[in-house]
Amino acid sequence: MNPKPPTILKYLLIPLFLSLPLFLFLLQTPSTPTPTLRHRRPPAGIRIRPGYTSYATYINRQLNKTQNPKLRRIWRTRDWDRKVRVFSQFFQLLQSKNLLHNSSRALCVGARVGQEVEALRRVGVPDSIGLDLVPSPPLVVEGDFHAQPFGDETFDFEFSNVFDHALYPEKFAREIERTLRPGGVCTLHVAVSRRADKYSANDVFGGVEAVVGLFKGSGVVYTRKVDGFGLDTEIVFRKKEGRIR
Repeated sequence: MNPKPPTILKYLLIPLFLSLPLFLFLLQTPSTPTPTLRHRRPPAGIRIRPGYTSYATYINRQLNKTQNPKLRRIWRTRDWDRKVRVFSQFFQLLQSKNLLHNSSRALCVGARVGQEVEALRRVGVPDSIGLDLVPSPPLVVEGDFHAQPFGDETFDFEFSNVFDHALYPEKFAREIERTLRPGGVCTLHVAVSRRADKYSANDVFGGVEAVVGLFKGSGVVYTRKVDGFGLDTEIVFRKKEGRIR
């Protein structure tokens, strides 16, 4: 016959047994969610599109476009000559204004398969490279434009028509200014009068000033209306002398 448990042990076991259902309930109750990207405040005049609960969500959505086999085939074939020709015209105008030179070291930010890079090389700027989430050798290397994989003051010229794809527009601008040399030129094509494509992460509703305000270490050379494959405004900056902090 087993001996009875001591009285004190009995009093300890009874409360523990009674609290077991509460303990199991707490285990099944979801914890308070951590803050998501929805809680951050976007720059003035720029609206971040909803649906990005994490940075991984954003990257996956961008890759859905960049890795789409049908789109990549179109970019490399049917669209190739047309876009290279139009980009060449944009760059030739910059050359005529003495803002882009044959000796410039140039970067195309968000270059997909490298049509912009090919255009730069055709107008006589051989030291040109593109940057995108998916590499496209030999014209485009892999990298995230929110954190460019290049050192400070690497380039004389940077071009981008993917500002609308930036989840963090302020980081996008900061990285361009960081990697531009003092006196270097950046040209952006943006949509300020219309919504960009369905993969865009932001919309500019505050006009050109909303974009210009992000480039704190640069001055505007000029702006003009363009027909840039769904983008309507060209903004040209020149980085000021002195280090950007």
